[in-house]
Amino acid sequence: MKHIIILGDGMADHAIDRLGGKTPLQYADTPYMNFLAKQGKTGMLNTIPDGFLPGSEVANTAILGYDLNKVYEGRGPLEAASIGYEMQPNDMAIRCNIIELANGRIKNHHGGHLTTEEGNLLIKFLDKELGNDQVKFITGIQYRHLLVIKNGNKHITCAPPHDHPNEEWKPLLVKPEEGYTEYNSDRMTPQATADLLNDLIIKSQSLLANHPFNRQRTEKANSIWPWSGGYRPSMSTLMQLYPDIKSGSVISAVDLIRGIGHYAGLDIIKVPGATGLANTNYEGKASATIEALKKQDFVFLHIEASDEAGHDGDLDLKLQTIRNLDARIVKPVYEAVNEWEGPVCIALLPDHPTPVEIRTHVKEPVPFAIWHRGIQPDKVTTYDEKSCTRGEYGLLSLQQFMETFMKIK
Repeated sequence: MKHIIILGDGMADHAIDRLGGKTPLQYADTPYMNFLAKQGKTGMLNTIPDGFLPGSEVANTAILGYDLNKVYEGRGPLEAASIGYEMQPNDMAIRCNIIELANGRIKNHHGGHLTTEEGNLLIKFLDKELGNDQVKFITGIQYRHLLVIKNGNKHITCAPPHDHPNEEWKPLLVKPEEGYTEYNSDRMTPQATADLLNDLIIKSQSLLANHPFNRQRTEKANSIWPWSGGYRPSMSTLMQLYPDIKSGSVISAVDLIRGIGHYAGLDIIKVPGATGLANTNYEGKASATIEALKKQDFVFLHIEASDEAGHDGDLDLKLQTIRNLDARIVKPVYEAVNEWEGPVCIALLPDHPTPVEIRTHVKEPVPFAIWHRGIQPDKVTTYDEKSCTRGEYGLLSLQQFMETFMKIK
């Protein structure tokens, strides 16, 4: 049995008055998602362990079967792996967004949806102006970049910018972790690390405000925002955790997900035109998934678009991203593998909800559906947050999803 996970990042949501009290998944026309639910088995999944924030790095790592208490090191190290930066033992790698501030508040977490070329221009400029033997800025994708601090300390508290839209930015500056008392003489103290990062934030604002790129734009990319740092993680591969997986791939436009795949031992497939936004190359991703599954046992296909629409509070766009996932991903993948002689098992789920009326991730269970030829369906007939609560799998937590999925042979 081959296995494929189709993950619509942030696809789950809340009931919305404008949709007659339905969620976007309930409201959107999704015949193929509904087919997988009706012809398969469904349930709900808790993807966030106690003590962790509901971030994509946490949820996706848990979905793939990892114990976050043993492997979690933040987004920075995962994105370093995807970018190709080989972390050294004394490195602290931290995600570095380029964001937009306005009137003393965080206007958005993406600087006006920068392209990778635009982001590269600004990151190289910042590295030239602020980089040194201790500080290095490294280009990632779009607005998502990397900041490496030599001998930095990960025991700091950072505010993910997508969790704080329209909030004042100064109270959200980096702070040392409360209650952390250990001292490692080989690293900076948490306070010194926080002070350095905050100094870089302030200096970046002056530099970016005067950059020609921002002078010619209505939307401004006028501040860095570092968050989710850590050291090099130690993770077993999926092949070590699940011997039935002999080979596999990850397909995503997001460095974070590629980094998880790297440490999980998966091949990273980069699809031309894959953007992480609603304009992503859906057909290219579906085709790459089908081709990878012909040769390998396992594929993790990640689609970011719904999450970005949720963070922007754009209901119409989120509905469109859900319809696109159904028609341009689920449909061609299902139709292809259903014709194969060998068995294929498909799982469909989000990693967390990103409600458009809240514009941030929430720690709530997400619906999932599992289908393969010959499976005995449960009584659920549609794929959404409410229907799947009646599914035969019930409520699973964390590693239970992957353990359940990989038992299907």
